[in-house]
Amino acid sequence: MSLGRLHLVTDTRPGRDPLAVARAALGVAGRELVVQVRVEDSATDREAYELAGRMVELCASAGATCLVNDRLHVALAVGAAGAHVGADDLPVDAARRVLGPAAVLGATARAPGTARAAVAAGADYLGVGPCHATGTKAGLPPPIGPAGVTAVADAVPVPVVAIGGVTADRVAGLRGAGAYGVAVVAALADAADPARATAELLAALGC
Repeated sequence: MSLGRLHLVTDTRPGRDPLAVARAALGVAGRELVVQVRVEDSATDREAYELAGRMVELCASAGATCLVNDRLHVALAVGAAGAHVGADDLPVDAARRVLGPAAVLGATARAPGTARAAVAAGADYLGVGPCHATGTKAGLPPPIGPAGVTAVADAVPVPVVAIGGVTADRVAGLRGAGAYGVAVVAALADAADPARATAELLAALGC
């Protein structure tokens, strides 16, 4: 499996334009970008479907990968490459049965035990964190830091993607800790120039 090292998780809070951010990032990163379509819990399936469908089209034109977070039926409906499931979503083995063997399936983990279990159940990569404090998503557990990333990366044979408070200046430390790549929300969604911010993240990743 060829997986991009920079993952953009969409920010769909009021006043945000996830399509514009993705378009800017894709123009710089191309195949190195993975777009994870995550919508607010209050969003309807129709809203998620419409956003994900447009994102799939954008990614296809750039040769990039588009995944849908949590809503597996939406991922299937729009023809996304796969999905990502969190701790409160369907179990990884159930998600794999829904998506089929060819889909890209990511899972969230923050400790070696849960990481190994997720991989055994069919996860192709792991989103690991939060690595640093972040205000993008409420109710998160305490940050695990680079040491936590190392513990997970050493425990599994699949790519580990660090998430949570990731900035360009923190990428080197996370890569040194064993992360294959990084996932960001605010680093691009809040950037005055998302294209430039994407270039800085890619440079830090060594892409």
